[in-house]
Amino acid sequence: MALADVKALTFDVFGTVVDLRGSIIREGKAISESKGLNINWEDLFDRWRPAYGKRVEQVSSGELPWANLDVLHLEALEEVLAELGITEFTEHDKHVLNMGWHRLTPWPDSIPGLTRLRKLYILATLSNGHFALLTNMAKHSDIPWDCILAPDILGNHYKPEPEVYHGAARLLDLNIGEVMMVAAHKPDLKAAHDQGMMTAFVPKPLEYGPGVEIDTTGEPWLDFMATDLEDMASQLE
Repeated sequence: MALADVKALTFDVFGTVVDLRGSIIREGKAISESKGLNINWEDLFDRWRPAYGKRVEQVSSGELPWANLDVLHLEALEEVLAELGITEFTEHDKHVLNMGWHRLTPWPDSIPGLTRLRKLYILATLSNGHFALLTNMAKHSDIPWDCILAPDILGNHYKPEPEVYHGAARLLDLNIGEVMMVAAHKPDLKAAHDQGMMTAFVPKPLEYGPGVEIDTTGEPWLDFMATDLEDMASQLE
C-alpha cells in the first residue's frame, strides 16, 4: 500500500497528542502545595511512567490479569510513593492525581493539526488508555477524534500486541494498509509496520522534559515524518 491509499489515521495519545509529563507534574504540584509538601514531581513522574509501563507489559505477557490503566496507574503510583517514602497522600489525593490522566493537556500543535487532518482522513485513537479515559480526555480538551479505539474494545489487548493494530483496521472496516499509525515513539510504529500498517513519525522533543535528547532519525520502515501535527497536515493537504 502507498500513502495515497491511506483512509484513516490512528494515533498514539500519551506523549504524541498530549503532554503527559507536564500535565501530571502540574496536577501533582497543585496537590502537594495544598498540603504544604515539597515533592520533586519531575523525579516522581519519571519513576511513575516506567512503573506503570512494566505493569502493561506484565498484563500483555499474562503475568498479570487484565486491568485497565486506571488500575495499573494507581498500583504504580502507590509503589512509587512508598519507594520515595511519601506517606502524606490520602486515598482521595491519590485518586485525584490518578484521574489526572483523564485531563492531560494537548500539545500546542495537536488541536489545530488534528482539525486540519480530520478534513482529509478518519481520525481515531489507538492508545493503551481505556475507552473511558480517552473519552474523558477528549471531552476535557476538545480533541476532535472521529472515534475512540481502546484496549477494552479491542479484546483487552495492549500495544504492541498484534491484535491491537489488526483490531483497529477491522473496526474501521479497512485493509490494514489503509490505516496509518501516527506516534512519537518508534517501537509503537515498528510494531504497527510489522502488522502491515503505514507509519508516521512525529517526534515530541519535550516529551521527556527539557534537555533530554530524543532520537528523531528516520528508519526504513517509517513511511512519513513530520516535525509536528501541523507540519503533518501541511505536507498532506
